[in-house]
Amino acid sequence: MSVIHVKYFASLRERMGRAEQVVDPSMAATVEELWALVAGHERLPDGVLAAVNLEYANPTTPVHDEDEVAFFPPVTGGRP
Repeated sequence: MSVIHVKYFASLRERMGRAEQVVDPSMAATVEELWALVAGHERLPDGVLAAVNLEYANPTTPVHDEDEVAFFPPVTGGRP
């Protein structure tokens, strides 16, 4: 079975209502298109980070069958 494995971390897990899901690779060609598919046609929010197969990716990074795509909320922190 052809799939893309999608994972959500931290507040995005709560927002999406799940930690992970699988998606048909014919439904999305890029990270941005994948987000639109899983988020009900929403644009990829500013600051959300993505990784494809454990490497940081940008919205135009291609996604393929058997890829793992992870979405992370914006990182905050540092010294006060």
